[in-house]
Amino acid sequence: MSQLQNGERVHLVDKKGRQYALTLKAGDIYHFSGETIPHDELIGKPDGSIVTLSKGKRFLALRPTFGEYVLKMPRGAQVLYPKDLSLIPMWADVYPGARVFEAGTGSGALTMALLRAVGPTGLVVTYEARDDFARTALTNIERYMGAVSTLMPLRKNAYEGIDILEDGRPFDRLVLDLPEPWQVVPHAAKVLRSGGIYLSFVPTVPQVMQTVEALERTSVFGMIETFETLLRTWSIQGRSVRPDHRMVAHSGFLTVARKVEEGWWARPHRTVETEAGGEEDQGEREGEDATA
Repeated sequence: MSQLQNGERVHLVDKKGRQYALTLKAGDIYHFSGETIPHDELIGKPDGSIVTLSKGKRFLALRPTFGEYVLKMPRGAQVLYPKDLSLIPMWADVYPGARVFEAGTGSGALTMALLRAVGPTGLVVTYEARDDFARTALTNIERYMGAVSTLMPLRKNAYEGIDILEDGRPFDRLVLDLPEPWQVVPHAAKVLRSGGIYLSFVPTVPQVMQTVEALERTSVFGMIETFETLLRTWSIQGRSVRPDHRMVAHSGFLTVARKVEEGWWARPHRTVETEAGGEEDQGEREGEDATA
């Protein structure tokens, strides 16, 4: 049976699904709206137990999932939503044993997602230029994951360059959560192995346009894709079934690219309007004319 332990992070969940985070510490007392409960009454309880505060308020005591923990943990930089955190390791194809470069560390949410994906045999090298963000991130990571031997946090600015480690091996994957990832693209082209994957997250259209243009200019990145994800939950109450009134819609754009041998992909040709009023790729049209 899994029991709640002294020193770990737990969430108290009310009947409306609202969650309240606390770190268990023997001898401490938790206060909530004039009610209290000693931490000692939580320590040793099975995960998922019902607990009662001093005036009768009841909660579920649960270990938070990774997504729940991220939304409640202390923040330096703005954290990514779980809907994006869940997609990034998949679209970046982060696998057990992979060597991953990340910038910036921010509050540590993305770093934890990458650490979970690379497993005990991989490595995550993360750059963060701001000391305050780095300290917050490392506290968040240790609180949820404990001591992690597969993390190499460095106080560096990725805009200024990326260093290969002493063994000389390039990175398998490169993941960016920065305001100007296009500044890092030339460095990424140098430190990412052939066949490796680049992924970056930005919130606005101008940012993603500059990122894609930078990837195209290098001539070593192909299969460039950009997309966003929208999460809509549904209310299911008997025969009453409808979308919830609120949803997590746009949060940002993910841009993914593959590093390949130079010269395979040229920059895309301009598009031209067809007689029907649509658009047609100029390069495709020229190819069709050549074979007619």
